Amino acid sequence: MTTTIRRYIETDTGHRVPNHKSKCKHMHGHRYRFEAEIEGDVVTQQGVSDEGMLMDFSDISHLLTVHIHDVIDHAFVVYEGDEAAKAACKLMGDDHRTVVVSFIPTAENLARWAFETLEPHIKTTYGNQLRLVAMHCRETPKSVASWRI
Repeated sequence: MTTTIRRYIETDTGHRVPNHKSKCKHMHGHRYRFEAEIEGDVVTQQGVSDEGMLMDFSDISHLLTVHIHDVIDHAFVVYEGDEAAKAACKLMGDDHRTVVVSFIPTAENLARWAFETLEPHIKTTYGNQLRLVAMHCRETPKSVASWRI
């Protein structure tokens, strides 16, 4: 039997989908929720802080904050091939938080980016089996994309 836990952070992030057939081609933003799904074995070592857990939720929150939130919160994520959006962001000056990525910043691609960014940091201290199995990216209350192994 495997135990699964989830922890999330939220960001306020702008983007656009330059080739979209509808309104998503315009610059806009979302309240994104990035939710890490981790599975593994519960820590059985007696007397340690994480006893009875897979991984402490606060440790997961810290990793999500450092590697996801602090990178894209209150930033505009721009596809490297979107010259118009890059030019618009450049007009905002050096203080504007622009994050240039190698992919079109859809929820699907952001879920994969977040997974690949966080995955190397999900490690156990207690020898229990532990792995990131999915990252869920909620773009709107009704729209969620997931990247899983």
